Amino acid sequence: MASPAAAFRARRLFSIFSSTTPRAQVPKPAPAAAPALAPEPAAAPAQNAAAGEAEAKPKAGRNRREPLGKILRVISEERDPDKLVSQFIAASTASPRFRDNHRVYEVAVTRLTSFGRQDAVAALLDSQKPFLEASSESFAAQFVRLYGRASMPSHAAAAFLGLPQKHKSVAAFNALLAAYEDSGNFDMLVAAFQKPGLSAALDVIPLMEKCGLTPDGISFNRLLNGFYNNGRFDDAEKVLKMMKERNVEPNTKSYNAKLRGLVAQGRIEDAVAVIEMMQKDGPKPDSVSYNEMIRGYCKEGMLDEAKKVYDDMLKNECAPNKGTFETLVPRFVEAGELDLALHFCHEIFSRKCRVKCLVLQGVVVGLVAASRMDEAARIVKLGWKNNYPPRGLKMPAVTENDKLVQAKTGCIDSVPYEEGSEEEEESMTS
Repeated sequence: MASPAAAFRARRLFSIFSSTTPRAQVPKPAPAAAPALAPEPAAAPAQNAAAGEAEAKPKAGRNRREPLGKILRVISEERDPDKLVSQFIAASTASPRFRDNHRVYEVAVTRLTSFGRQDAVAALLDSQKPFLEASSESFAAQFVRLYGRASMPSHAAAAFLGLPQKHKSVAAFNALLAAYEDSGNFDMLVAAFQKPGLSAALDVIPLMEKCGLTPDGISFNRLLNGFYNNGRFDDAEKVLKMMKERNVEPNTKSYNAKLRGLVAQGRIEDAVAVIEMMQKDGPKPDSVSYNEMIRGYCKEGMLDEAKKVYDDMLKNECAPNKGTFETLVPRFVEAGELDLALHFCHEIFSRKCRVKCLVLQGVVVGLVAASRMDEAARIVKLGWKNNYPPRGLKMPAVTENDKLVQAKTGCIDSVPYEEGSEEEEESMTS
């Protein structure tokens, strides 16, 4: 049971949550919504949530309705922020199937954020509020989380408070914690709830309990990530103590947060000790754990040790992923270890692992510079066969004297990656 002091801090924290007042300007309305998005004019989302739940009338016929995939593509490719919002609102109001596609929400919010249009993000998400009552818990949690994607944590706090009571779940609160972390500065959470002499972020746990929510492993892992990422190891240890008091066992992701913090500070020997402890007593390291060690050794220029960690990863039946190869390959190319870099390229193809095109192009450039043309050409052909774009993966231009002229690839963002493949997300969820 929380002490009186903890209860007081929780009440203070709750009052600050309740007083959160986000500010956003509504974007200018587009001249007209794209007619292809819906066969009938969409009702304004604020009018009636029930109206938004209905599909177009059956008598309209399916042939008159644009396929959902086409609607999603139109929205994801729209470059005018105001038109994007208008099209999104029309499509989401007309189709529950559209609202079930979480990826399109991520894409839309990400694009609007890249345009610097937080006002447009607010307008888009505000339009979804009428659907919350009839929505699933996962939709409500994502609704809160998206504000974090746009670096709008105070809006996320207000969104959580505004959720229907049935959706004020641990998952939604975890989404709120994620929103503060996604904002790029975990200390914003502390700053928002700061009281003199207190580490206010630690009061999140008693706040959850005051709200009738039982913190789970994800809740604690989010706090651990935030503290370790900001070098606040003492606070992270307090979180681990809270977990023990509540019989919540730290899992692999809990220790991955610590590994990440240690590697960021260059404390590689301490990170090794954590891995050894995990191997001996559990929980067992996973691919993310090994990747953190690989990053640590590469950061210190200890490539032989990084290669040993890679071998240990395979030995312990942990599959290397894009994070593994995107860390290792460029380092070995820089070090002139082209045989190893080439070996990793073949591993990438055999494992069907999708890395940034620039990683492969770097190997090709290195091979051409070493006059290993046939091997470079083979990587290019294998890349094309595995759907890497020819405009990003190609043989560099060569002068008559065989002097390399490096071609720009411009391919870092040319290939979309599946949602959920990012290790940052893996590291926090259970």
